[in-house]
Amino acid sequence: MSMAVVGMMAGMALGFATYFGGFGAFLLVAALGTIGFVVGRFVDGDLEPGDFFRIRDRDDDRRR
Repeated sequence: MSMAVVGMMAGMALGFATYFGGFGAFLLVAALGTIGFVVGRFVDGDLEPGDFFRIRDRDDDRRR
């Protein structure tokens, strides 16, 4: 499934949540979707726990 289709489905889910449940439901669906996305990336092996807790060097910031 392409990322465009996934994005469209996520947008439709958020739209339905907003329309039927209000802004609180929108935030809940968005938060759960984000958590699900991150967990899915871990399961696929695209992310490692160290990616979130890595300390940056000052040299890395100067190169940009």
